[in-house]
Amino acid sequence: MEGISMRITTRGRYALRSSLALAKLETKGSPVSISSLSEQENISSVFLEQIFFKLRKAGIVNSIRGPGGGFCFAKPLSELTVKQILEAAGEDLEITFCDKNSGNCDKIGECLSHHVWLNVNELVKKYFAGITLASILEKSGSSSGMP
Repeated sequence: MEGISMRITTRGRYALRSSLALAKLETKGSPVSISSLSEQENISSVFLEQIFFKLRKAGIVNSIRGPGGGFCFAKPLSELTVKQILEAAGEDLEITFCDKNSGNCDKIGECLSHHVWLNVNELVKKYFAGITLASILEKSGSSSGMP
């Protein structure tokens, strides 16, 4: 076995960071601009635009055009999970333990440990699905401007 790998890319990490920044900056549903988020998190505005395009497409945020426009959440923070954000950003939350999926496994059909790895994948997904943006803010002592 080569080793266990699950890699959250910079895009996934920035998606979570910028979502939390949006949660802290958003007040009473008023939109937050990409430039404000970029400045707050020191992330390229071009990169944030790409990330928020994906978040909007997934129904996590809404965008408001024009002066005073920006992004705001489409749902309450208590309903938005880390899993949703990471998956919307394009992250694969599968942990790779072997080459079974790539066809390079010489134990296909007889690997007794394969079910163990499937269970680990389910636990990881369940863990991320159990963490909401609201719970992260509560644990950090931060609060959003959302009611």
